[in-house]
Amino acid sequence: MFPTAPRMAGFVFRENRVPFYQRLFQNHDGKRQWWKTERSGYIMYPYLISVYGLGIATTYAMGRMVFGHKTWFGKD
Repeated sequence: MFPTAPRMAGFVFRENRVPFYQRLFQNHDGKRQWWKTERSGYIMYPYLISVYGLGIATTYAMGRMVFGHKTWFGKD
């Protein structure tokens, strides 16, 4: 009734990586789950920089508001 999309050749005969990742993530090596792979840093470091950077920036801006300044910079 509905035409189906053709299968992409790169995914039809691909190696099954489930056993590899199952052994990797069930390995009790003292690492957190999100640091287990070699590519974890590419995701985690920008995330941590943005979280802590925004936290510091927000705290700085709130501190300036408490002390009577309405902008991030300047002598208002």
